[in-house]
Amino acid sequence: MKKIILFLVLIVIGTFEAAYSQTSYTIKGRITDASSGDPIPFANIAIKSSLSGGTTNFDGFYQLKYTPPADSLIVTYVGYGTKTKAIVQNQAEQTIDIQLAPGSLQLREVNIFAGENPAYAIMRKILANRKLNNPENLSAYEYESYNKIQIDIDNLSEKFRKRKAIQKMTHIVDKYDEVKGDDGETIIPIFISESVSNVYYRNDPKKKKEIINKTKVSGVGLTDGSLVSQVVGSSFQQYNFYNNWLNILEKDFVSPIAESWKINYEYYLADSIPNGKGYDYHIEFEPRREQDLAFTGSFWVDGEGFALTQIDASVGKKANLNFIEKIKIQQSYELFEGENKWVPLKTRVLIDVDEPTKQTAGMLLKFYSSNSKYKVNQPLSSKFYDTAIELKEDYMQHDSTFWTKSRPESLTPSEILSFQLVDSLKVLPVVKTYTEILNIFVNGYKKLDKWNIDIGPYLYLYANNKVEGHRFRLGFRTDPGFSRKWIFSGYGAYGTRDKEFKYGAGMDYILSRKPWTMAGISYSKDLERLGVSAETIGPNTLFGAFSRFGAFRRAYWQEDIAAYFKREVVKGLTGSVQLKHREFEPLFPFAYRTLPSAGIESPLKSSFDITELNFEARLARKETFLQNDNERISMGNGNSPAFTLRYTVGMKNFFGGDFNYQKLSLNVKQSFRVGILGRTHYNLTVGYIPSTLPYPLLYTPLGNESLFYVDNAFNMMKYFEFISDRYVVLRMEHNFEGLLFNRLPAIRKLKWRMLATGKLFYGSVSDANLNLTPSSDNEGNIIPTFNKLHDVPYIELGYGIDNIFKAGRIDFVHRLTYLQNPNVTPFAVKISFWFNL
Repeated sequence: MKKIILFLVLIVIGTFEAAYSQTSYTIKGRITDASSGDPIPFANIAIKSSLSGGTTNFDGFYQLKYTPPADSLIVTYVGYGTKTKAIVQNQAEQTIDIQLAPGSLQLREVNIFAGENPAYAIMRKILANRKLNNPENLSAYEYESYNKIQIDIDNLSEKFRKRKAIQKMTHIVDKYDEVKGDDGETIIPIFISESVSNVYYRNDPKKKKEIINKTKVSGVGLTDGSLVSQVVGSSFQQYNFYNNWLNILEKDFVSPIAESWKINYEYYLADSIPNGKGYDYHIEFEPRREQDLAFTGSFWVDGEGFALTQIDASVGKKANLNFIEKIKIQQSYELFEGENKWVPLKTRVLIDVDEPTKQTAGMLLKFYSSNSKYKVNQPLSSKFYDTAIELKEDYMQHDSTFWTKSRPESLTPSEILSFQLVDSLKVLPVVKTYTEILNIFVNGYKKLDKWNIDIGPYLYLYANNKVEGHRFRLGFRTDPGFSRKWIFSGYGAYGTRDKEFKYGAGMDYILSRKPWTMAGISYSKDLERLGVSAETIGPNTLFGAFSRFGAFRRAYWQEDIAAYFKREVVKGLTGSVQLKHREFEPLFPFAYRTLPSAGIESPLKSSFDITELNFEARLARKETFLQNDNERISMGNGNSPAFTLRYTVGMKNFFGGDFNYQKLSLNVKQSFRVGILGRTHYNLTVGYIPSTLPYPLLYTPLGNESLFYVDNAFNMMKYFEFISDRYVVLRMEHNFEGLLFNRLPAIRKLKWRMLATGKLFYGSVSDANLNLTPSSDNEGNIIPTFNKLHDVPYIELGYGIDNIFKAGRIDFVHRLTYLQNPNVTPFAVKISFWFNL
């Protein structure tokens, strides 16, 4: 009996020992990027020499349960180096945070011994269901969105830290050294924001609207103004991989699930996980050519509907981009049960801007959005979507309690510190100085906060030509601190040779911001020249400033007074009306017949006045505008065309006008993607002037006699070379991006991009307008006239190389017609410079 009892006791003790030995231990923590501090979702976590393992969630957190013995934790993820960290023994629960250093993005080698790549069969099913799974094909959806943006300075080299200006920020750098972690790099935030908004989408017609409820903005050189508050919303942080192309930083990147997937990518089936009915699939991908604008990474798809459930896509430094070290987009989806649709849940974007030189620092741009409270297939009225981005009146009124409730997860210690230190950073004198210099460079004006005005633009401060000699000019405009309704501007100029003052002033008034409505008046008296006036040049500030230099042929005095009214009628449609009076006083030999019916007996006159009404309607259905305090900024019209119809009527004897006339023109311009071939831009204008007028009032295409290539000019045409009263103007440019040069081993590292251009001008002049200009004046002096087109259009074609040393462009332009005209050449090389990605 005692033996039996002893045996039972031993069994019980053994059972307790076994139970104790099987006690589950817990390890939790967060995996982050050592260079950016951002979480790494979907990373693989494993206990060394154990079956215990898992992956991090979208925010980089993980939790593992294991049974001893276990000595270390291993973390791996494509694009990063493997990291191992020791486990503290005999501790039931512990936290282990690990930072991974970015490494090679090269995927494992794919060997297919028989049949095709197994990933291809899954890719075909993804493509077959792509339209069905694309959220944009729902009749409508809406959701609430939380967005966070942070901009940091990174790659702080020792040389950079020792710079005198940076040493004044040492106390801030030291504080960030304390929170960067064991393996992390020091980063200094210069901007951080949060916003909460409601987003609405409707498929038929395709419209999208965002109502921004609250924003919290703190940044160096930026204010919590309306423009910034619109940019930090959800509208500019959304990326849809179901589209063939993703537009990032105005560059087109081909999606890994695009229709052209097999042409652009290699794929590897990394894993398949049973889901009860079948399998969910994990596929890794990389570009066939590393210079292409394509992604490297992996995605997971639902094995039943073949919809994306999460994706991690990166663009590396070898891609044909400038100033960009890396672009990384991570996105997770959730299943909307009612419609069995996977909708975007969280998105994280990292843009790592490379340091220009070893003595400078780089920059990190980080975007995070989290969507919730989805409603689908409940479209609102079409008119509701007319304003694409709308700020609530109280968007700046909030407290800490609001943000605590609105955040999907709490701020990290470094993010809390960022909010605290950005304000202290931006008030440093050295930072304020750099910010002011940057603002002058970008906007062209020097701010005078004390008087709430801006002085400039600096490009127009000085010019030199044969008429004015040395021309000095100074202008100003009021800023929003002066008034949120009234905008005043003006300038004064003086020429040392003609000893004449030129001047102008304007006053604008914002009647309404919803819908955008403005009115204003302006006056100016200045020297212009035919075919190269400010009105003809348009918004090209650099070319406008350059055109003030040189011979300044066919100059004339112009006195203008105008009043206008402009209103957005409905979304995408803007109408305006302008009343203008102009006086024309030529400084070159010019005359016209005041009584054309009298022929050569008609009296001659050299000056004239006009009074005209201009009506304009502009239709751009997909154009999005941001309100920047007292102005609106267009964010583009996507791939859709924009139409502008303009009608002008001249009124004789009204405010001294000398002529009755009519003018009509229609302009269409568009930029669109041509698949893998690149992107095409075109600008088409058709015009008709059915009236008899002196030739300065007819249409003069813009020529270009400078060394520089000008987009909106005919670059092989002389100034004032042609005149027409009925005309067609077509300008086209196609950029092949890296399509050709990326495939040439000898030069692909240069990241050059090839482009082609073509420009056509075709028109004619009526006999009545030809006969209006005599060959000589009343004293017998010869009057120079103008050239007209014959049966052949003016054509110039070109080809060029862009992105030379990241900022240069060379165009080789051939003039094909009217080579017999005086002082023309059939070929020229034009250069231009700008920073582009």
